[in-house]
Amino acid sequence: MSYKNGVVGYREGILANRSIVKKDNYALIEPDGIVKNAIVGFENCDVTILSSPKIGASFVDYLLTIKEDGKNHLGFGGEGIEVFFYIFEGNVKVWNDDKSEKLTDGGYIFSPAGKKLYFENIGDTPAKGFLYKRLYDRIEGYEAHTVIGNSNDLEEIPYEGMTDVIIKDFLPAANNFGFDMNFHILSFKPGASHGYIETHFQEHGAYIFSGQGMYNLDNDWVPVEKGDYIFMSAYCLQAAYGIGRDENFAYIYSKDCNRDAKL
Repeated sequence: MSYKNGVVGYREGILANRSIVKKDNYALIEPDGIVKNAIVGFENCDVTILSSPKIGASFVDYLLTIKEDGKNHLGFGGEGIEVFFYIFEGNVKVWNDDKSEKLTDGGYIFSPAGKKLYFENIGDTPAKGFLYKRLYDRIEGYEAHTVIGNSNDLEEIPYEGMTDVIIKDFLPAANNFGFDMNFHILSFKPGASHGYIETHFQEHGAYIFSGQGMYNLDNDWVPVEKGDYIFMSAYCLQAAYGIGRDENFAYIYSKDCNRDAKL
């Protein structure tokens, strides 16, 4: 069963699941079968840990439902840990030592290392979000800073010149070595695709919030859809086609950047 789809008890058919986990390579995690995790500080929240070092990631991704009166007043992140929080729907107040803001659909906050993130649901319905943490790879002379915004206000950029594939960049990481990661939204119109199969040093955690696609994961073509989560390790071959009829295939994802490989 899964708390995400409300299916409990025996199934009518045999037990089956689309999820694929190849540790240190890639993973597809579908909503059916995911479970809640009890974590200190998260009050009246349903939390699922998606990627983590146990799967081969250098970061941790969480799927989060903040119920009415749900909150984290203990703080998330802190010394050496950077945090990114995205709100799919709902009304959530967020703050750290620098800023306080009310976020709604598409709102986000990046809280740099050393500044804990706090939040609470200020709406009368559950809020749904995507949460990320990572150890900050510090370089002397450079620092990141708090960023708050809304994805609906971000510039739509044709991905490598392709007008039917659109990317949005959340953080001012380009040419700014204070940031060692960024978040993006990539959106494909039906039939659109990457221009080539990518192979690179960076890794991704991606949550699909719209549409359907066919994803190449280490040369395995895998069907994916809204509600699925994908982990892609460093050097995992990757590319996607948008499929379906009317809805764009779109996902939010993280990518480490601005750092040399370490020996």
